Amino acid sequence: MPGNIIGIDLGTTNSCAAIVEDDGNVKVIPYRGGETTIPSIFAIDDKGNELVGYEAKRQWLLNPKRTVYGAKRLVGRDFQSGFVKKMGEYFAYDMKAGNEGNVMIGLGNQEFNLQQVSSKILNTCRTVASDYLRRPIGKAVVTVPAYFNDKQRQAVKEAGDLIGLEVVRVINEPTAAAMAYGIKRNLNQTVAIYDLGGGTFDVSVIDIRGRTFEVKATGGDIFLGGIDWDNALIKYVIDDFQAKHGLDLSTDPIAMQRIKDLAERTKIDLSARTEAPFSIPFVTMTPEGTPLDINTVITRKLYEEITEPMVKRTIEIADMVIKDAGITVAQLDEILLVGGQTRWPAVQRAVLEFFGKPPSKSVHPDEAVAIGAALYAHSLETDAVDQKVQLLDVIPMAIGIERADGRMQEIFKRNAPVPNQKSLTFTTSEDDQVELIMRIYQGDNQDKAQSNELLGEFTFSGIRQGPRGSVKVEVVFDCNVEGILTMSAHDKNTSKQMKTTVKVLAAK
Repeated sequence: MPGNIIGIDLGTTNSCAAIVEDDGNVKVIPYRGGETTIPSIFAIDDKGNELVGYEAKRQWLLNPKRTVYGAKRLVGRDFQSGFVKKMGEYFAYDMKAGNEGNVMIGLGNQEFNLQQVSSKILNTCRTVASDYLRRPIGKAVVTVPAYFNDKQRQAVKEAGDLIGLEVVRVINEPTAAAMAYGIKRNLNQTVAIYDLGGGTFDVSVIDIRGRTFEVKATGGDIFLGGIDWDNALIKYVIDDFQAKHGLDLSTDPIAMQRIKDLAERTKIDLSARTEAPFSIPFVTMTPEGTPLDINTVITRKLYEEITEPMVKRTIEIADMVIKDAGITVAQLDEILLVGGQTRWPAVQRAVLEFFGKPPSKSVHPDEAVAIGAALYAHSLETDAVDQKVQLLDVIPMAIGIERADGRMQEIFKRNAPVPNQKSLTFTTSEDDQVELIMRIYQGDNQDKAQSNELLGEFTFSGIRQGPRGSVKVEVVFDCNVEGILTMSAHDKNTSKQMKTTVKVLAAK
């Protein structure tokens, strides 16, 4: 019988699942109609029915305000962040702040948080796998962007909990792709994974030594992906229409949805052609009631010009990660391209120019991440020593605490290996102090802690009373193999453990 743990690639645009079968081969689990990927879209139709995947995508044009897409970009983020507000300009569905400062989505008369939306997509992947394997599925390895922070990783585990799916391990997408490439090939190579998907961009440098995968450095941008290519074309079309007709289509949800849908198809067309028509009849009406069309031609040259800054940004990140890994481009044995947006010709040209060699053709850009997740899942449950995989990963951004002067005191540096443990000793600053409060941030701005992502406010209660400075509290910070942080504290003199409470706050 195939393994009990499936691998799931929870993508921004599409998701898929895979399993290692009895013969050791990996099977990407097919959906209805033979497709291997499922659109990461959730909707509530006019009758109140929940729709996921292709069913949700089919009614997207007619029901944009009740259709959630790109949710992965928002999961684990605070509503007040500038990024959420920016995304609100492109998403037709309603977003508002929840009680804990998180993002809540209104669909008709119902509200969902991002973990609930993600759980619907995970559940569909699980159901497809269960139907294919003809047995229930209770465990999965789920992949996330390497640049996901602690809160976002926690949110993915919570999404699994909501549907009774045990997320036994969260692993990084580029690492999963490297496993898909290297697990069965007994390699001794250093590879770079350039992962440009629908919503996120990651680069990782990984040493592959047989079945040991050591991440040397990772970096990325969780706000850079195929959606941004779509949005660049959408903005161009809206601006062009306004210049010609004096009307702003961005305030019309139905018109925007039609433009969005055609923008994605045009982008795919222009990966293979040098120009494509962009025509939408009766997109709106003049105040006098005359129907207006969008009728233009988009050339690949024009599209490449308006998206050139994004391509440059990916190469800048790749350059930084390679330097962080302590190697040169010439020392890389292979380059792997993962993610649908890597099909864009300008991306392929930039990668070839920067790395100085063509990328490997050994991995499927849409399926490699799910395949790697399944192979790692198989490794976790097998008893065969020669089937075990050793993963040595790193944290993508520094983790630290806010100091009294507002700066961030680093506990774990960027690209510190995980699992990892550090301990710091603090003393009380007031007489008879009974609580120690610290704010934990993740990010690379050391000068101003509050410019980073707030992971939470940690309160240690039950401190032994005494004159200030007389009580020493040792706090242990434990970052596990998934990049998730836990903390504990004890009195150094009495060894008494202190109670910990975690209050996750909205970023200011």
